[in-house]
Amino acid sequence: MPLMFLNGGAMRGGPLHRLLDGAPLVAETTTAPRYRFFAVGDRFPGLLPVAHGGARVAGEVYDVAMDVLRDRLLPAEPPELELGVIELVDGSSSLAMVLRRPPTSFPELVDITEYGSWPAYRGRSS
Repeated sequence: MPLMFLNGGAMRGGPLHRLLDGAPLVAETTTAPRYRFFAVGDRFPGLLPVAHGGARVAGEVYDVAMDVLRDRLLPAEPPELELGVIELVDGSSSLAMVLRRPPTSFPELVDITEYGSWPAYRGRSS
């Protein structure tokens, strides 16, 4: 089964976690420091691979059945995201949802890299 890095609403405790259909958690980890992290319309996060100025982004890796990925998880993703392959901090690869290119065409794209995770951004003081 493919490994899937999740960093938004499908993480444990998130509103979309049920879509994983019981897929086992493999690890809590971070990406390699090659990504910027954005809030898209303050609705969901998106990773963007960058050549320079990247940082680690925290998330969870799950062992997701291919049919669960195809039939449940991917259809629930917003159109601003697409399936990609990312590098994790240990040098391994994982599937993940990344921002479609060019990300500059998206309204309300806010760089939240400094927060390091979606839960940290969502829990920030206003």
